[in-house]
Amino acid sequence: MHTTSVTGRVSEVTATALAASPALAASSPRDRADLLHRLAQVLQEHRDELVSVADRETHIGAARLGGEVDRTRFQLTAFADVVTDGAYLDVVVDRPIAGPPPAGRPDIRRMLTPLGPVGVFAASNFPFAFSVLGGDTASALAAGCPVVVKAHEGHPELSELTCALAADVLPDGALSLVTGRDAGRALVVDPNITAVGFTGSGAGGRALFDLATGREDPIPFYGELGSVNPAVVTPAAVAARGEEVAKAFVASFTLGSGQLCTKPGLLFLPAGHGLDEVLRLAVAEVAPRLLLGAWIREGYLASVGELARRNDVREIVPLPGGTEDAVAPSLFTMSASALREGPVAECFGPSAVVVEYESDEDLLAALATLPASLAVSVHGEAEEELAFKVFRAVQTGRVVWNGWPTGVSVTAAMHHGGPWPATTAPLHTSVGATAINRWLRPMAYQDVPDVLLPPPLRRDNPWHVPRRVDGEWSRRPA
Repeated sequence: MHTTSVTGRVSEVTATALAASPALAASSPRDRADLLHRLAQVLQEHRDELVSVADRETHIGAARLGGEVDRTRFQLTAFADVVTDGAYLDVVVDRPIAGPPPAGRPDIRRMLTPLGPVGVFAASNFPFAFSVLGGDTASALAAGCPVVVKAHEGHPELSELTCALAADVLPDGALSLVTGRDAGRALVVDPNITAVGFTGSGAGGRALFDLATGREDPIPFYGELGSVNPAVVTPAAVAARGEEVAKAFVASFTLGSGQLCTKPGLLFLPAGHGLDEVLRLAVAEVAPRLLLGAWIREGYLASVGELARRNDVREIVPLPGGTEDAVAPSLFTMSASALREGPVAECFGPSAVVVEYESDEDLLAALATLPASLAVSVHGEAEEELAFKVFRAVQTGRVVWNGWPTGVSVTAAMHHGGPWPATTAPLHTSVGATAINRWLRPMAYQDVPDVLLPPPLRRDNPWHVPRRVDGEWSRRPA
C-alpha cells in the first residue's frame, strides 16, 4: 500500500474519531464508567479465545497472558472508579468579590477538559495491558477522548479481535485501529489527533516524538521508552542476605524472558561479594524461551554479542545457547570504572550485567554516569548512609527499596515514568490513576452564565463532583 493511500485511510479513521469526540467529552462520569465496566466484562467473556490468539502470536505463555487479561480488566475498572469520583477534573470555583483588584475579583471557574481524539501505540511485550484496551486507551476513554490505536505488528490478529469486541460496546468512533508503520507516522501528524501515547523502543519513540513536536500545531507525545534500571546492593545487604538477593535478581531480570521495560539490567555489588556461583546456578535453572519475535531475538543476540566482545567485560554465564528459536539467559560482569568509561545500553531480553564497585565513591561515580531510568532498586539497611546517598544520586521515576522493579502496581500513587531518555514526558505516568491527566487540559470560565457552563462548574453541581470552592473542598452547590 502506498503511503498516500495509508494517509488517506488514517484521515478517514481520525475524522470518525473527531466526530465522536463532542458526545464522548460531554458524557457524564457515570456513563463513561459504565462503558469501561462493559469493556472489562467483554474481556472476561472472551478470555479463553483472546489468550489463545495472544499466545500463538507472542509465545508469552497462557498463564502470564491470563494474568495480563486480569490486569487489563482491573485497569479498566480502576479508571471507571476514577471518573465516578470526579476528583480528576480538578474543579476550582472562585466566586466573585466586589471591588477592584487585587481585593476584588470576577467569578472564575476552572476544570480539566478532554483534549480530543488521541493516538495510542500498542506495545509488543504486553499484548493486553499496553495494547488495544490497555492503560493508555482506558485512561483516554475515561477522560472523554476517542482513541485511535496503532496496532503492533507482533500481534495483529489479537489487535483486530480485541478492537472488534470493543466495538460492540463503545459508540461509533470511540475506538479505532490502524496498522503498519506508515500508518503510525501518519497518525502522529494527522491534524485531528491532539496527543499520542507510546510504549516501545528509544529510537522509535524519539522519531515519533520529533514528528509530534515538529507539526505545525505541536502536540504532546507521551513516550515510555525503557531503560537499564540499575539495582544497587550495599555491603550490609550482601552480608545480611547476599544469596537471597542474588537469586531474586536472576528471577527478576529473566521474568518474561527479560522483555519488560522495568527489567533490572545492572546489578551493583561490592567487590569481593563472592556471589558469582550463586548467580551462575540460578541462571542455569532458567530454561531457554521463545522471544516475542525474530526481530527481538536478533536484537538480543546482537546486544549480548557486543558485550561479550568488550575487553573489560567477563562472562559469568556463557553466551546464550538454546534452540534455533529459543534463547537462554546470559550474565556478565565488569568493574564500576569500566562502566564509567564505556556505558552499557539497554538489552531487551534475558541478559544483565553485574557491576562491581570498590568503594562508596566508586559506586556513586558510576551511578552519576547512568542515563535516567524508569526505576531504581536499592537493597540495604535503613540506617546506612550509603543507601541515603544512592537515593540522592539516581535519576529515576521510582525507587524500590529491598525489592525489584518488574512489578508495576496500578494504583493512585504509582509513577511509571522518569526523565529523558526513560520517557519524553517526565511529569506524567503511563500507569496509575493520574495517567488520565495526559489527555486533559485546563479551561477557565470567567463570568459565564450558569446555563452555558459544563455541569461540574454549574452552581447546582449536577454531577456532584468534588470542587475547591473559595479554597475549601466541597460537593455542595456554589
